[in-house]
Amino acid sequence: MASARVASRYVKSLLGLAIEKNALEAVHSDMQGFARICGQNKDFVLMLRSPIIRHEKKKAVMEKMFSGRVHPLTMAFIEILTRKYREPLLPIIASEFHVAYNDYKGIGKASVTTAVGLNTGLRQEIERMVKILSEKSVIELDEKVDNTLIGGFVLNVGDRQIDASIKNKLRALKVKLQENPQLREL
Repeated sequence: MASARVASRYVKSLLGLAIEKNALEAVHSDMQGFARICGQNKDFVLMLRSPIIRHEKKKAVMEKMFSGRVHPLTMAFIEILTRKYREPLLPIIASEFHVAYNDYKGIGKASVTTAVGLNTGLRQEIERMVKILSEKSVIELDEKVDNTLIGGFVLNVGDRQIDASIKNKLRALKVKLQENPQLREL
């Protein structure tokens, strides 16, 4: 929990600095790339968290990986974190930066799970619903397919969930039927 608080402070600082230096899009792209690397390469994350590996070695690895490939502001930020022995926070900072970026840009985030892939018409209808629920004008929609839903969808917007799946309706019907005393006797 404490590391999340510290990471959020670094995210706010990096966001503010990126806005001030007109490098927001470049830094956002760098942080998304860093988050993708952390998601795909668990050894890299373990290296960042390892108390056995010296900070100089971690700094050298990150310089080799990112120097010349990321915006100078991003590289300076990574160097500062390494100098302050905060490199284990980098994966959290990278993922939280995207959330802060979306908040700054007024982009709403939602996820929808359906039994089959969405067509264009359904996608637009769901995006319209999300815009109303989130009160945001731009939506980032994460789509998932889960054939166990049978039909319908499950929509998550912030802390709200709309479960309009056939699976959920069948479960509710089963509960109602079990509550009926006349059917229990059968």
